Amino acid sequence: MTTIESKALQRMGFLLVPNFALMSYASATEPLRAANLIAGVPLYDVTPLSSSGQPVRSSSGLTIDCDDLLEKGGACHTVFVCAGGTRQDWVDRDGLYGMLRKLSRQGVRIGGISSGAFLLAAAGLMNNRDFTIHWEHAELLKEAFPYLSPRQARYVIDGDRITCAGGIAPLDMMHAMISERMGSHFARRVSDWYLHTSVGEPTALQRGSAAERFGTHHPALLTVLERMEATIEQPLSRDAMAKVAGVSVRHLDRLFADHLEIGFLEAYRNVRLDHARRLLEQSPLSISQIAFATGFSNAGHFSKAFSVRFTSTPSRLRDKIRESKR
Repeated sequence: MTTIESKALQRMGFLLVPNFALMSYASATEPLRAANLIAGVPLYDVTPLSSSGQPVRSSSGLTIDCDDLLEKGGACHTVFVCAGGTRQDWVDRDGLYGMLRKLSRQGVRIGGISSGAFLLAAAGLMNNRDFTIHWEHAELLKEAFPYLSPRQARYVIDGDRITCAGGIAPLDMMHAMISERMGSHFARRVSDWYLHTSVGEPTALQRGSAAERFGTHHPALLTVLERMEATIEQPLSRDAMAKVAGVSVRHLDRLFADHLEIGFLEAYRNVRLDHARRLLEQSPLSISQIAFATGFSNAGHFSKAFSVRFTSTPSRLRDKIRESKR
């Protein structure tokens, strides 16, 4: 009979990308530390890694000392790419993509946390794979790699690929991984250590429901709002949206006025502008490209609408974001 004492030590590598999400990293590594404490023997060795072996700064400014990926990665059972930030951070520094491909060929299990799946996709490691990524980065990944289709799940385990949306979802993912290795009772003790009493299913939603996001429970209105989020680049007309919801145009206008206290056009514009702001923060697209990607006919019209909503022009906001990263 196999005992805890006879379990081999598993080295779990976490490849930290500049501006990685600290909460995601903690949510993934802390359950492994707790597993060691509860077992009374070392089950897991958590190894922070970087492409150069140099310390890496997190999104909150905390810096983590790291070992060199090339030197220590091959000894790991699993290497998770832990990223956050914006696309400017997800670059092939120090030959990172090639290192990840080499580890994969060596049989190392490869994972991505938060936006880590974007780097795995760029390295060619997600082709024909089932995977997920943080909802905020999903559209950006699809634009960069139109042949890939990430799922909006909390985490996905597909053989030797493991991806997780980040945030606190790694707690759920680690519960599943520890349960797979140590049994569900032991994994439950680890989750209880962190008061993680409600372990999420892998397919659970990443975001609050549309009802929570928009503050309404009216089914026809929710149908329209969700369709707005899905048709940002080519907005539908009021008539088309009324048909989608199965109501008259007049009734649709009344629903927006009564439940959201804004008009149909303003609500649609807000959805598009919120998406535009995310693109400004995360993507290298030009302001003109972002304008077209969010359904505006020209950059001038987009800039004016953006300034009204956010009291800042798109270019000024992008400059602030770049300054904050220096």
